[in-house]
Amino acid sequence: MRKKYFIAVFLVVFTMMLSSFAFYTYQILYTPNVLIEKEDQYFAIPKGTTFKQLQNKLAEERIVNDLVSFSFLAKLKDLDTQVKNGMYLLKGDMTNVELINLLRSGAQTPIQLTFSNARLLRQLPKILTQNVEIDSADLAPLLLADTTAEYYGFTDQTFISMFIPNTYEVYWTVTPKGLLDRMKEEYNRFWTEERQQKASNLGMTQVEVSTLASIVQGETNKMDEAATIAGVYINRLKRGIPLQADPTLVFAIGDFSIRRILNKDKEFDSPYNTYKNRGLPPGPINLPSIPALNAVLNYEDHNYLYFCAKADFSGYHVFAKTLSEHNVNARKFQRALNQERIYR
Repeated sequence: MRKKYFIAVFLVVFTMMLSSFAFYTYQILYTPNVLIEKEDQYFAIPKGTTFKQLQNKLAEERIVNDLVSFSFLAKLKDLDTQVKNGMYLLKGDMTNVELINLLRSGAQTPIQLTFSNARLLRQLPKILTQNVEIDSADLAPLLLADTTAEYYGFTDQTFISMFIPNTYEVYWTVTPKGLLDRMKEEYNRFWTEERQQKASNLGMTQVEVSTLASIVQGETNKMDEAATIAGVYINRLKRGIPLQADPTLVFAIGDFSIRRILNKDKEFDSPYNTYKNRGLPPGPINLPSIPALNAVLNYEDHNYLYFCAKADFSGYHVFAKTLSEHNVNARKFQRALNQERIYR
């Protein structure tokens, strides 16, 4: 009788323990353990991260609720021996199994790489690496190496035209070489047969279109007049008239704080001085935007040869067909500069 009693007690205790173990196992596997509540959240695992560092990062960033259960199951599923770097998109209410499987798979979510304007090639490493794992110090030597521009079919002076400002999807773990390859692919994708034909109709190469677009962009941030400005420069190019573009002088001098070009500046010795040299400068003077590029390819056909900033400082310009008309407009703007005490 006593033996039966102990057996019964054992069975009850064992059943309770088994139920508790089953319940805990169920919790470990299928109960939500990710603390993200409202929106999905990116989680970065840098290259070389150990499992211990991963655990600490999950705890410090309050990603998981129960680190013990996560760690226990992660080791059972060998995540501790195969931590993969990357940028992962975590969703709210993920279970341990879902989180571990995601991290084990290395299935990263692409991030958005957005960049707009830059004046110099050496500014690009910092701009291009803002949202990726690459350090700008690692990209700069490759980007600025003498042979890199040539490898992609450019010169040091024209290489900047390969980088077309836009928003691109890339993996956070992209390599410096992989990033440059991607930018070349996007450059080729931008230059469709239709755009190439339009450039050919202008008698220009793709790089020359980028160079003129950079000048147009340097002149105005009002893209609704960009095609008109492009038309002025194209008219001057066709007639062999120097472009006389102030932004090219600012670029040549290297002082981007200049707001007023002086007569002495026009004597500055540089291939980028479009007052002294006919035709286009050797390369772009900034990173031309897609609207600026399209403004050149779809320039406005008119008879204007001159333009000048409006005296109201609106950012828009007034256009002229003759030098006498232009001189009237220029004097108005010069008086406005004097009134605002803008002498440089």
